[in-house]
Amino acid sequence: MADTELNKSNIVAFLADIFERRGAESYLGEDVTMAEHMLQGARLAEKAGASNELIVAALLHDIGHYTSEFGVYSPEDTKDNYHDAAGGRVLKGFFPEIVTQCVALHVAAKRYLCAVNPAYFETLSEASVHSLSLQGGAMTSDEVHNFEQQPFYKEAARVRVWDDEGKVAGVKTKSFGDYKELLQSVIDE
Repeated sequence: MADTELNKSNIVAFLADIFERRGAESYLGEDVTMAEHMLQGARLAEKAGASNELIVAALLHDIGHYTSEFGVYSPEDTKDNYHDAAGGRVLKGFFPEIVTQCVALHVAAKRYLCAVNPAYFETLSEASVHSLSLQGGAMTSDEVHNFEQQPFYKEAARVRVWDDEGKVAGVKTKSFGDYKELLQSVIDE
C-alpha cells in the first residue's frame, strides 16, 4: 500500500494494514499493545453512546504514532514526537473535520484537562505523565482560552478521557476489521 496514492476508497485498507503490521507493538510502556489501546478507546466511545464520528476518532486517535516522522514514543524519550499532529494530517481529507480535529487535539486535550481539572492529573498513567512533561505540561490560562476556541474541543476532551481509560490489560474488544464498515460510512458521509 505504501506506493499507492491514498484516496477515500483505499484509506480504510491502508489503516487496516497499519493495524495488522504494527498493532502488536508495545504501547508506551503500558500493559496493552498499540492496537489494544486504540480498540479499547473505540469500545469506551461505543459504551458511552458516542456518535460514529467520535467512535472513529477514539479508534484512530493514536494513528500518528505509526505515521510520525519521529517514530513511536518510548518512555526514554526526551522530546515530543507530535503524533497528534501526524495523525490529524494522515486522516485529513478522508474523514470529517470532527474526526481529524479530535485526533489532532487529543494531546492538547490532556494538557487542557490537567489545567481545568487538577484532579484529572491523578488519573494519568506513569507514561502519560512523562509524555505530558514532553508536551508542555498543563495549559496556561491563555492556552486554555485558545483551546476553547477550537472547533470540537469538547469532543477532543471526551476522546482524551477514553484514551486515558483504554489501557487495561485483557479487555475484550472488537477487532479493527469489525470497524471497517463504520470507518467507510463516516468517510462517505
